[in-house]
Amino acid sequence: MSLQTHLRAAGREPPLPCEFTLPQGQVRVLRWLRVLPGKRLVAEVDCAGQPGVLKLFIATGAERHCQREVDGLLALQAHGVTTPALLGHGALHDGGHYVLSAYLAGSHTLQQQWDLLASRAPGDSGAMALLGQALALIAAMHRVGLVQTDLHLGNFLLHEQQLYVIDGDAVEALSPGQPLSAAQVEDNLAIFLGQLDPEWDALGELLLVDYLQHNPLALNPDRLARQVAQVRQRRLDDYLGKTLRDCTTFAVRRSWSRFCAAVRSELDNLSALLARPDDALAAQPLLKDGGSSTVGRTRVQGRELVIKRYNIKSFGHWLKRFWRPTRAWHSWLAAHRLQFLGIATPAPLAMIEQRFGPLRRRAWLITEYCGGVDLLHYLGEDGQHLPEPAVADALLAVFDQLVQARISHGDFKATNLLWHAERVWLIDLDAMQAHRSDRSWQAAWQRDRQRFVRNWPAESPLAVWLEERLPRC
Repeated sequence: MSLQTHLRAAGREPPLPCEFTLPQGQVRVLRWLRVLPGKRLVAEVDCAGQPGVLKLFIATGAERHCQREVDGLLALQAHGVTTPALLGHGALHDGGHYVLSAYLAGSHTLQQQWDLLASRAPGDSGAMALLGQALALIAAMHRVGLVQTDLHLGNFLLHEQQLYVIDGDAVEALSPGQPLSAAQVEDNLAIFLGQLDPEWDALGELLLVDYLQHNPLALNPDRLARQVAQVRQRRLDDYLGKTLRDCTTFAVRRSWSRFCAAVRSELDNLSALLARPDDALAAQPLLKDGGSSTVGRTRVQGRELVIKRYNIKSFGHWLKRFWRPTRAWHSWLAAHRLQFLGIATPAPLAMIEQRFGPLRRRAWLITEYCGGVDLLHYLGEDGQHLPEPAVADALLAVFDQLVQARISHGDFKATNLLWHAERVWLIDLDAMQAHRSDRSWQAAWQRDRQRFVRNWPAESPLAVWLEERLPRC
């Protein structure tokens, strides 16, 4: 079996040890850094006693992808943009292609640095400094006519105070040696800025200070904002699609009788629970036991989780629902939508549907447990007390986020909002909708708004306060 065939067949767990010969010498894989099954593998290697990073292209069209990677790295080097040295590239003797580049020991991606920040809130000094480093290097690329079409923090490598661009496959020379036009810059910057939470948008001018210092340019802020919004929508659509297919982030298993989607990093811990979710419900006192749903808590590996089973009440009920996605499916997508947008909700970990071919039956949703207090009890049922400043700010902030994203909850009882860890969390997402049309959005939002205010007596101080401050859109 050829190396290419062997690696294709290995799926997400290519073998170790793995050794083969390149023109640069004998290569030994030390660890796999990234695996795209059947397509591309990235590894830290020892090549004839020297450390390196090896990209293996094993899919159909491997030569084309390999050449695009090489062209991108050479373009960066030719125009003085820092990138790890290219040590070799070419075809493997038994199929596939490779690119070998220098390994920068002790380096970290900006994404790793970002994840270590104590706060990534808009305006945080550490976050601003980190983003500024990336924007300064992006400006240097734009000044010489280069763009990175996959602009994210993981494609910037920090080594001994020097920032490097990696992933030559996504580097394009739009105007080699010549500065990009303002429109080209805006299109490319939107890819980078669109990955930040919308709350960062108000800091656009401050964010671009480091960029404009290295590439002074008259940008159109309105056009840039529109491009950022479009990028966010595309990224959101792509992400939600990934939650329902087998990929790096999510594990999806489907058969004639069952569909299961789970966060891949949680798969091992949840395996027993996913196999028999009703056993966990039967083992603990239930939080809710109604006709439409059954809710319980369980503990897995020391972490508290919530299991929600969506029941089929009768044959007639099944006839109404078998042809459409279950409420678990809907809640799974809704929770991931909120998480993507930076709106607090218990982390969705897995979703299961019982099926008979294409027909859906019962379903389960598994999430992290949020130990917060619902707002009806936290604020008081009589509505006589106004929220504390921190609660008021968080409550108004989440409403603003929902308005900006044009999301309606559909069941805005105060018991479906929790106060936890200085944030307002949304739960019970069965009826949540993301609206594309203004008409449907405004009607749904007004219903949400009115339902939330009605949690308290009409003339109570809290109800009056909410009426004055909640957005009306």
